Amino acid sequence: MTRTASNAPVPATAPGAEQYPALDFADSVVTLPGGRTLDLLATPEDAARWLTERNLAPADTELRETCALRMRSLREQIRALFTSRIDGRPAPQEALAAVNEALTRVPTAALLHWDPVRGPYRAAPHPTDQTVDHALGVLAADAAELLTGPDAARLTACGSAPCNRYLLRSGRRHWCSVRCGDRARAARAYARRTAG
Repeated sequence: MTRTASNAPVPATAPGAEQYPALDFADSVVTLPGGRTLDLLATPEDAARWLTERNLAPADTELRETCALRMRSLREQIRALFTSRIDGRPAPQEALAAVNEALTRVPTAALLHWDPVRGPYRAAPHPTDQTVDHALGVLAADAAELLTGPDAARLTACGSAPCNRYLLRSGRRHWCSVRCGDRARAARAYARRTAG
């Protein structure tokens, strides 16, 4: 476990989060035992750190609260889409609109550039004032890919209360971490002992 600036432990990424940044993004708010919540995007500094650690923004990125708020808002809309997919319900229109807006705010094609040293190269334009737009566009596109791609059927919610994280199911595993799996097994064992 790593720690945030507030020195709170950060759980390891859930299965599938390394493959799908949008899954990692959705899991950037975690409900911990005892009803505590850990929000990795709680402050502009936290949000900038989250982006830079995932190579979605330059290391010197500084965000304002409005940027962190936009990130938290899109995260909640992506979480709503994941939940509706898992539950087999229609996608909320507000969530669809939020993801589509993020997708259309940035160019999708990388432009051709020239550098005297390395020659021609392609890069998506995103000046500093569009860093958050670019990152949210990347995350929205990744969420759309996850929801419509071959791994969509594997998307599930952690089966250990009170955890609110998502993961890609592998076999019978329905937990985002060993810790959640242990907690779920202990709860089942306790329920069996007290029921008998």
